[in-house]
Amino acid sequence: MTPQTDDGALVDDIAARIRARIMNGELAIGKPLRQAALATEFGVSRTPVREALRQLQNGGLIEMQPNRGAVVRVPAPWEVRQAYEVRAELEALAARRAASRVTERQLTALREHNAVLREAAERAVGEQTAGGSPATTAANDCFHTVVCEAADNPWLSRMIDRINETFPRNVSSLALAGDERHRQLNIREHEALIDALTAHDADRAQEVMREHVINAGEHLTAWYERRSQTVFHG
Repeated sequence: MTPQTDDGALVDDIAARIRARIMNGELAIGKPLRQAALATEFGVSRTPVREALRQLQNGGLIEMQPNRGAVVRVPAPWEVRQAYEVRAELEALAARRAASRVTERQLTALREHNAVLREAAERAVGEQTAGGSPATTAANDCFHTVVCEAADNPWLSRMIDRINETFPRNVSSLALAGDERHRQLNIREHEALIDALTAHDADRAQEVMREHVINAGEHLTAWYERRSQTVFHG
């Protein structure tokens, strides 16, 4: 292996580690990413850190700002809405395919993931919920992953994953945690999809999933609109 390849692998590894922390919410949107601090943390020089940040900038997860340097990027609301329009069509197709292919094991998994969300919502009734938990984030992600697995089309799954990787995964849970009405709607829409898949009703599964993702996109767009007004000024 050549030194250049070694350097490239190091940059890729650092970028992947930073990306994972952005996606799980450890590095929040608007947070500055200091090259010196990251270099010290990873035990490397600033050069591979700088290249890793450039890689993440090209991927749209961070941006360079005057007098601030690299920061975790706040997506524009229109970007969120457009991405979810595409995601809605792709996941609707996944649900349609899943209706004729879903197994009892997968249906059980869907019910279990939605039960995690329901139980969390019940615990939160009457409480001031500060944010989404890792458990609810994982449960919501896993619910959609099971549908994609049941669709049995790797190309379709990869395209959906590419859209999902554009936005930190904890943000949807944060948005849901602050809105009891939408949290309950999310659970009911999951239940409707499970019913459609259980009945092997492809038309209904497609319709429910499309509406579900569009609703989620509109809610997330509104959350980003509010967040973008305060993240750099609040």
